[in-house]
Amino acid sequence: MPQRPGLNDQAPAHDGPMDVQLLVVADCPNEGPAAVVLRRALDDVGLSAVRFTTRVINDQAEAERIGFTGSPSVFIEGRDPFVEPGQRPALACRLYRDDTGISGVPPLALLRRALKQLRR
Repeated sequence: MPQRPGLNDQAPAHDGPMDVQLLVVADCPNEGPAAVVLRRALDDVGLSAVRFTTRVINDQAEAERIGFTGSPSVFIEGRDPFVEPGQRPALACRLYRDDTGISGVPPLALLRRALKQLRR
């Protein structure tokens, strides 16, 4: 399972235990935009020093083992804060819904909220 540094990931490692990953399938067209949104959300909530890695999910068995429901997904502390009831693990594109509509990347406001909840 290859891992790549997150976009603009020059900040020193976070001293605490926070683990943030961007999970994608190979050649995901939303990987870059999702990395930008994730980096911005981390910076916006005062977690500029937190680094994230990008992990490529290669097969259905791996998706099922970790609960990967589509690309891109953000896992914070090993959990997907956007998983919805009934979503099944899949090697597929993922869509996110919020008050502004549907997007292929996690909504910035919801990502900020998920990160703030874990800071407490």
